Amino acid sequence: MVERLISFSLRNRFIVLLVAASIFGWGIYEVQYNPVDAIPDLSENQVIVFTEWMGRSPQVIEDQVTYPLVANLQGIPKLKNIRGASMFGMSFVYLVFEDNVDIYWARTRVAERLNFAQKLLPEGITPTLGPDGTGVGHIFWYSLDAKGLDLGEQRALQDWYIKFALQTVPGVSEVASFGGFQKQYQIIIDPVKLNYYSLSMMDVLKAVKTNNNDVGGRKFEMSDKSYIVRGLGYIKSIGEIENISLRTSNNVPIRIKDVGSVQMGGDIRYGIFDENGEGEKVGGIVVMRYGENADAVIHDVKIKMAEIEKGLPEGVKIKIDYDRSGLIEEAIGSVKQTLIEVFISVSIIVLIFLFHWRSAIIILIQIPISVASAFILLNAFGFSSNIMSLTGIALAIGVIVDDGIVMVENSYRHLNEAQMKKESK
Repeated sequence: MVERLISFSLRNRFIVLLVAASIFGWGIYEVQYNPVDAIPDLSENQVIVFTEWMGRSPQVIEDQVTYPLVANLQGIPKLKNIRGASMFGMSFVYLVFEDNVDIYWARTRVAERLNFAQKLLPEGITPTLGPDGTGVGHIFWYSLDAKGLDLGEQRALQDWYIKFALQTVPGVSEVASFGGFQKQYQIIIDPVKLNYYSLSMMDVLKAVKTNNNDVGGRKFEMSDKSYIVRGLGYIKSIGEIENISLRTSNNVPIRIKDVGSVQMGGDIRYGIFDENGEGEKVGGIVVMRYGENADAVIHDVKIKMAEIEKGLPEGVKIKIDYDRSGLIEEAIGSVKQTLIEVFISVSIIVLIFLFHWRSAIIILIQIPISVASAFILLNAFGFSSNIMSLTGIALAIGVIVDDGIVMVENSYRHLNEAQMKKESK
């Protein structure tokens, strides 16, 4: 088989050159679309299910949330392992699939199972899927430089403007906010007053919930016109909460301000984000979607940030705290320089030792074709260009050259033997 292939190649040199040129061109095309990152993604092929039930102990979370979810998610096809973790107010279930499973197929199957498993959970508890990112997906960190705004205003600006804008960038899975205070209306109840009016906490909760809602009415016609009646009841200020009626006593309404006070405050925090000991900061973490090109996503995020800054309040700027593109460019640039140096040094050594330009070209032409073929296979198997893969290509150049030299030397030996037999006759 090998002899026939060699004979065919020798008799059809044009076809061999055409195939080699096609492979080289194909490889150059694949280089442009190969994902670029600094480090390879070796994380597990997993889907995370997150459930929040604030105020409950880890044991309650384990018994009523984590265990039912783990028990009902075990039968998913191609599931390799499943792990559950329970903590105060939160439950995490990690589903690890086989490496050859498409991540979005896995997420779809998990979502199907959650529709049934949710019926086994306490009322009002809804499990959600985590972002379709990986452990190395945190590619970009930023913070707000806004000295004229307090931490609550900065967090509101991050959550309701910057975050939504960055999530529209192709390849971004999630923008996780950190730092600052999440604003909320806080009702501080005086238990003595509550007991005096014979009210309970549930009465207050129910009153606030029912009074913070729009009510739909019906349509009626009058004077050849149609009118739609609805009640506008969404809370917009502290005063509206204070005037919510809990019940009436002798035709006198008992309001929330009669049993307590209302204030604007921040949600409970479990940590802070500090920069160099100079004070708290508010910002976000851009998480890249699974299998995307990290360098391209960061580039698009920076372009989007330039657009976002035009709409920020005066004096507010976005400061970059972590940018992986610098590491990517330096790492890839270093490996590319090594590839070029190896190619030049190998070419010089081959020309010096063989001292025959046609033989040297036969050996050296294998290097660009082999490198181009490597990128075709990288894209075919879903691998990115990173330090590991490019270093492997650089190391393989020596093997390619060694094989070429052996084949050329072997060809010379056979030609020499054939020539000696011909002269002896």
